[in-house]
Amino acid sequence: MAEEGEMGIVVNGMDDDLYDYDRVADVEEETEMDDDADSFNKATDTTAKQARKGKDIQGIPWERLNITRDKYRKTRIEQYKNYENIPSSGELIDKKCKDIEKGPQYYEFQHNTRMVKPTILHFQLRNLVWATSKHDVYLMSNYAVVHWSPLSCNSTEVVNFSGHVAPTEKHPGSLLEGFTQTQISTLAVKDKLLVAGGFQGELTCKRLDRRGVSFCTRTTYDENSITNAIEIFDHFSGGSRFLTSNNDCGVRIFDLEKFQLLNHFRYPWPVNHTSMSPDCKLIAVVGDHLDGLLVDSQNGKTVSSLVGHLDYSFASAWHPDGRIFATGNQDKACRVWDLRNLSSPLAVLKGNLGAARSIRFSSDGQFMAVAEPADFVHVYSTKGDYSKRQEIDFFGEISGISLSPDDESLFIGVWDRTYASLLQYSRKHYYGYLDSCL
Repeated sequence: MAEEGEMGIVVNGMDDDLYDYDRVADVEEETEMDDDADSFNKATDTTAKQARKGKDIQGIPWERLNITRDKYRKTRIEQYKNYENIPSSGELIDKKCKDIEKGPQYYEFQHNTRMVKPTILHFQLRNLVWATSKHDVYLMSNYAVVHWSPLSCNSTEVVNFSGHVAPTEKHPGSLLEGFTQTQISTLAVKDKLLVAGGFQGELTCKRLDRRGVSFCTRTTYDENSITNAIEIFDHFSGGSRFLTSNNDCGVRIFDLEKFQLLNHFRYPWPVNHTSMSPDCKLIAVVGDHLDGLLVDSQNGKTVSSLVGHLDYSFASAWHPDGRIFATGNQDKACRVWDLRNLSSPLAVLKGNLGAARSIRFSSDGQFMAVAEPADFVHVYSTKGDYSKRQEIDFFGEISGISLSPDDESLFIGVWDRTYASLLQYSRKHYYGYLDSCL
């Protein structure tokens, strides 16, 4: 399997003349208080107070390395290899689009913990971090789904897929024998529901307030059956449902009460991501094709094509107003669309390093967060045609991003051989004089 950005990051494959692994090991040993891994990782966490005093948010000891952060950032941007299915698609975007200047800070650094280790199994799929509240985050760590509490700084294993996982409930279509050693490619968590998708089309559903797993099924036995994306949504008729996007060119809608398949739509190419509009009438569909699709959620028929991207797309999301939506592509661009005029995008937003692999709108609609494959998350203000953005800058492959439902916290999973961690940012509020009277 090809690897995105093979040149590596500061601690993940950096050239020997730029980075000394033994030196970093020595530096970290100096800070280790005992042999307990949790105590060590807790000691190497970074708080907002420490960051304000100059500590690197990831705890990287730049002052002891033979390269500065600024110099390595420049080298990283110059040498990072963006994975493309269509050659030079990113270069064409660089020529066509201007960089948007960095603007206000919408989210400020709060905490970075190395007590949890986010991981990635497929280099193109980065939806492995979900926050159900600002105190509850779920993420993939090796074979396990882990719950992390920023409040108590404790992690708990929710489901471990390294062994045998079988359902404890009986539902039609459920594989009672379950699965063994499932490789999880994508994840979705909302409220008290968790759905995990596997490389062989596996789906595992769990209610977080109950013991065991509720439902297991294999969506397809096609040779190319990887589950690329899952989205849980609330249906207008009541109850929750979820969408799956698969490499067998299928989009499926399941009921989350009895876990039954409600609809199955097929398209001419592998589907990498889908997202349901807030009114549940339309689905944005993107995949291994230059064009995306807007389809009817009842019958799967195409309402409109989305023309403009130069490569394959792996991300999509809807603004809560139900009129605006966005698609993310390996051409390094996120395109924002308006239902009232789909002939051209409302905005084309270019990344620094690579593909737009994850997109999230805030619940109040004021912000849109876009994650590149590594190093950068961009937070755009939805006001003023997305012309203002905050750039969150770090080093490491991004396993996923998630905004808490109240929009107060932004979580970023960072996968790296040495500095794997979960970054937490808090929404910055600007209060005027009269606000103090409220």
